Amino acid sequence: MSTANTDSESTDLTTGLETLLTRRYSCRAFLPRPVPRATIERILATTQRTASWCNAQPWQVIVTSGAGTERLRAAFHHYAAAAHAAGRGPQYDYDPPSEYRGIYLQRRRECGLQLYASLGIGKADREAAARQVLENFRFFGAPHVAIVTCDESLRTYGAIDCGGYVANFLLAATSLGVAAIAQAAVASQSGFLRKYLSLSEDRKVICGISFGYADEQHPANRFRTTRASVADAVTWLEQ
Repeated sequence: MSTANTDSESTDLTTGLETLLTRRYSCRAFLPRPVPRATIERILATTQRTASWCNAQPWQVIVTSGAGTERLRAAFHHYAAAAHAAGRGPQYDYDPPSEYRGIYLQRRRECGLQLYASLGIGKADREAAARQVLENFRFFGAPHVAIVTCDESLRTYGAIDCGGYVANFLLAATSLGVAAIAQAAVASQSGFLRKYLSLSEDRKVICGISFGYADEQHPANRFRTTRASVADAVTWLEQ
């Protein structure tokens, strides 16, 4: 292969990756139409190529479809709504952020304000905001959800590896025209999931990934979050 052909192929691959990263967004409203099994299996097979520490590949994934999704959706939403009404706090297997501050708080607020503005939810409308939060436990109407778990013994690096898996799942789905959203909120009720899915104690819930075909007319899907510049994220050490 000539150098020119190699350069052209490299450019095409880079452009393709840039396109996927630009097109991907967190979908918060899905059509009920299921994704064909062959498409889901291709997403999973592609994502399985994710790099991991010592090639441990610590992720295990439970994927729902059809009645399996509907039963889980109904039970999960009921449980989460009851927990919210009773004032019960989240139950994560991995510690969530202790706080958001500075630029991280600004970015979090920006995302939340964009979502609520798109849905016409005012800043003081806590009831509507709470209903929207509970949509996480309905998987935003998605026909499928993937519950990603990690082996407890692999600790932080296992969780990092699973993060890579989640990111690649989102890109693989996007490449096949499938919308998705990674949901830490799903992991906030890990006790429910452990019981419902009969997970062993050594499997820790990383997150859920709801996926399907986007309802492109829904207002929740009409905004896009911003990204910091490279200069804001990178420090060069050249001497």
